[in-house]
Amino acid sequence: MDPTVLAWALAQPAGSRAAVLVAAYTGGTTRVTFDGRTVEYRSLDELGRALAVLQGAENSAARRPSVTLGSFSPGGSR
Repeated sequence: MDPTVLAWALAQPAGSRAAVLVAAYTGGTTRVTFDGRTVEYRSLDELGRALAVLQGAENSAARRPSVTLGSFSPGGSR
């Protein structure tokens, strides 16, 4: 697993989806229960990929689009 994904997941609040996934990953189990729903991953590699997707989704949602406003006046500046 990518160490940055693991570090990100370990920094998440206890009880969050990422924290539950990383606890399963580090414990060597592929069965995860979160919000009353149980998911059985095929392998630890697949569980690691799920964590990477979760991190990517959260990081892209945290990014704000940047906007630049250009202002022009007729006749130019003097």
